[in-house]
Amino acid sequence: MKILFLFLDGVGLGEDNAEINPFVRANMPYLQSLLGGKAMTKSTAPFEGERVSLLAVDPNLGVKGLPQSATGQAVLLTGINIPAELGYHYGPKPNPEVAQYLDGKTIFSKTIKANKKATLLNAYPPRYFDGIDSGKRLYSSIPLALTNAGISLFTDKDYYEGRALSADFTGEGWREFLGFPDTPVFDAHTAGTKLGELARQYDFSFFEYWASDYAGHKQDMPSAIKQLETFDGVLKGLLENWQNEDGLILLTSDHGNMEDLSTRKHTAAHVPLLLLGDKNARDEFINVTDLAGIAPAISKLLEL
Repeated sequence: MKILFLFLDGVGLGEDNAEINPFVRANMPYLQSLLGGKAMTKSTAPFEGERVSLLAVDPNLGVKGLPQSATGQAVLLTGINIPAELGYHYGPKPNPEVAQYLDGKTIFSKTIKANKKATLLNAYPPRYFDGIDSGKRLYSSIPLALTNAGISLFTDKDYYEGRALSADFTGEGWREFLGFPDTPVFDAHTAGTKLGELARQYDFSFFEYWASDYAGHKQDMPSAIKQLETFDGVLKGLLENWQNEDGLILLTSDHGNMEDLSTRKHTAAHVPLLLLGDKNARDEFINVTDLAGIAPAISKLLEL
């Protein structure tokens, strides 16, 4: 069993309101075809289809205040209700109290200890490592968990040589914002195909997409729609080249945000747990109701 974990930062299940929810306005024919012609909104979950399951899971975890990135991501990677243990949600970057959970207790660490292969499929540009080395930038929860497990982050060299993808899937951002005029750029469908090819090389692979949270904070409807329409193409390319026997693709988030552009803040909305692939593997998540239930189900499937 191989698992590809697609993490979309700040994506909740919102209302069927095109004024505030880009999931209602975006043209996403492929995802909607999987969901019986419906958009990925609050009213669609739960949904059970031939190749897909959609559940609504709670990121609030019984703790007051709006869910935050550091704790939410740490819960996804550990299965521990960290906000309940600490008494608060925290983010965006982990403080020392959150960071202690990300050393030895994550899916990354457990996969490596089980002599299996795990990776984060994102490539990072040189300026990211310069920021980390200088102390001006802190790791977010996901790369911190990865490096604590002894796994190296992919670099620009890995991206050029086809071992990783850019955070926007297509590589356009590396040219437009990072000043790499000659980086490979892919259409969305090709990026999805490459994502699947890379994921099949590992027992557990993870891809982090953070621009969705940025669009939510900026209340940027055009950007949100563009991102979702690109993602729909990525998903189509991924699934057209992914067989059920290849394993399970899992998509979820740490908190709501982009689904409600009437606010700049995170939301308390449930987040999607979209499961794609083998029905028996999808059924391992059938009783998951909050973020803390996801990692244990992954660990069971991977036999960690």
